[in-house]
Amino acid sequence: MGKKFLRFEFLLLFAVFIIATCGLIYELVAGTLASYLLGDSVKQFSFIIGVYLFSMGIGSFFSKFFHKNLLNTFVEIEILVGLIGGLSSVVLFLLFENVGSFQLILYLFVFVTGFLVGLEIPILMNILKDRVEFKDLVSNVFTFDYIGALLASILFPLVLVPKLGIMGTSLFFGMINVSIAIVLCFLLEKELKNVYFLKTKAVLSFIILLGTFIFSDSILAYSEGKLYGENIIYTNSTPYQRIVLTHNKSDYRLYLNNNLQFSSADEYRYHEALVHPVMSIAKNARNILVLGGGDGLAVREILKYKEVQKITLVDLDEGMTKLFKTNKVLIDFNQNSLNNPKVKVINTDAYIWAKGCKEKFDAIIIDFPDPSNYSLGKLYSLNFYQTIKTILQPDAAIVIQTTSPYFAPKSFWCINKTVMQVFPQVDAYHAYVPSFGEWGYTIAINGFGTTFNAINRKADGLRFYNYQFDRFNYFTNDMISNQIEINRLDNQILVRYFDEEWGRLQ
Repeated sequence: MGKKFLRFEFLLLFAVFIIATCGLIYELVAGTLASYLLGDSVKQFSFIIGVYLFSMGIGSFFSKFFHKNLLNTFVEIEILVGLIGGLSSVVLFLLFENVGSFQLILYLFVFVTGFLVGLEIPILMNILKDRVEFKDLVSNVFTFDYIGALLASILFPLVLVPKLGIMGTSLFFGMINVSIAIVLCFLLEKELKNVYFLKTKAVLSFIILLGTFIFSDSILAYSEGKLYGENIIYTNSTPYQRIVLTHNKSDYRLYLNNNLQFSSADEYRYHEALVHPVMSIAKNARNILVLGGGDGLAVREILKYKEVQKITLVDLDEGMTKLFKTNKVLIDFNQNSLNNPKVKVINTDAYIWAKGCKEKFDAIIIDFPDPSNYSLGKLYSLNFYQTIKTILQPDAAIVIQTTSPYFAPKSFWCINKTVMQVFPQVDAYHAYVPSFGEWGYTIAINGFGTTFNAINRKADGLRFYNYQFDRFNYFTNDMISNQIEINRLDNQILVRYFDEEWGRLQ
């Protein structure tokens, strides 16, 4: 009798561990998927965590109304959680382009999943309350719960997303949820009522999830094909972002988390405007630093200057730089720049790397993604620019992609004003890139030994930039914004400006 009881207790406590792990995975899947499709990861994760915890509380409240056949109820809920949580990403991907109330459906999935998970733990505790001393019951249940949550939070970014992707991860853990229900049905069949019916439901649910998992790549390809409306020739999920490369006639487009990064038809305009003003005015141009720019397109432009002896590129995502080092189509675009012997690629967080850097650079090109969340916003902060100043040579120059002065003037001038607090000479300019519209840059000089109109060197064969800086730094009234704050680490006002301005366009 004792061994049977211990097996019963262990099985249910192990179920707690699985519930916690799977529940957090579904929450992370929803947050990541929302960030991929809707942008602004901080807001999406914040809302989803809030809705999930709230729904767990509602589920816990309603658990008190369940009195009969608690073990059956627990198994039924386990099957439901596996089905709903497992299929959630599939349904959301398929519905994104086809419904107008996508966010409502997203939060409905989050609420239902959280509600069911919130039901499970109290029901489980009621099942065990007459078999385990209360203090042991509470400590054991919460111990397994928290361990499961820790495991999920570690595995999700490091293993699951890179190996299985978002859709595969939710389906895999749905199968784990249902597998626990199947195990309970077979090992505790004498404790359950209508056990054959339960077994049938659990096994059928597992088959549905397994079948969907097998065809998940095809489903994802179909949904992304509808999302982008172009032929998808490459996809990859890294720990940091979803990379999608599309091809339409002669145009190749790169998307990161559903945001267009470049079009091969006009990327030269953006990258020539980014690189050549700063390269022409810097006092020297032997040692160059690129922060971001993992596509190697800015490096391609820098290598047009024979004076350049060394280029250091710091980009967080190894998956991105590896792609642009090895993919034949993309190597043609960046002219194999990342494999050039002058180029050293470092995959790490630029903020942390800059803090520890002892080297001095003649020019720095900063090509980070737009400040759509706080982890990116820190790379546009006063503190970061103060750090950058310490690794610049005297009279060195720096340029920063600064989002669109037309669509987001407050964001644009916030970055510019922040840079002005650090460098003695600061200016701004913009260029028209058809895929993006008017796009802006902030440029600064670390001293007074050169000017923005100076031309200390030129590169041959440019298609767009003509070294007449004055033609690029005139701003019309609809691109001006006043009464803006400096972007500091403790206020991250830039992220709020960006969300406000670009949010109006969605």
